[in-house]
Amino acid sequence: MEATFRALISRDTTFQPRTHAMEQCELERELEQLHSENWGWALACCGRDRELAEEVLQTAYLRIISGRARFNGDSSLKTWVFGVIRLTARGEVRRRWFWNRRRADSVTVIDFPDPTRGADIAVEESDQRARLIRALNGLSRRQREVLQLVFYHETTIEEAAEIMEVSIGSARTHYERGKKALARKLGSADK
Repeated sequence: MEATFRALISRDTTFQPRTHAMEQCELERELEQLHSENWGWALACCGRDRELAEEVLQTAYLRIISGRARFNGDSSLKTWVFGVIRLTARGEVRRRWFWNRRRADSVTVIDFPDPTRGADIAVEESDQRARLIRALNGLSRRQREVLQLVFYHETTIEEAAEIMEVSIGSARTHYERGKKALARKLGSADK
């Protein structure tokens, strides 16, 4: 019976795309537990564009669950998922940039973003949070990424380096410079 069951599983393509270290249901449960952090990281990778972040997160989850992105156990699951989200966001931003450029070349209409903001965003942002976001946006992309990973997502600098695909020394430098720049920006905003 067990041999028959194994034979059926090996022929069934829905069971084939798995991570090496986890069963599919275990992976889905872990993704569920990490969802709020994944959402925050997707927002950060997408420049706080909620629509783009939703699309990126959905695509990243699809890649993970379908097995197109494979977890080999070299890092923590959270670090790996953040890396998948970051690469998915980068690809989607690049794809949209090329698409918008092509569209701009063929059509002379300029598409301005909708200036209205939803009530959920207004409720979500307090004055202090808005000030912090402005200060973070004033940092370089790498500084902003490493600070977001370390402080909001509680990764180590080593894990952040892995997610960002930079050396540990580079991540430490961005981290230190980012902290100092953020302290200066927030300090000058208080005055």
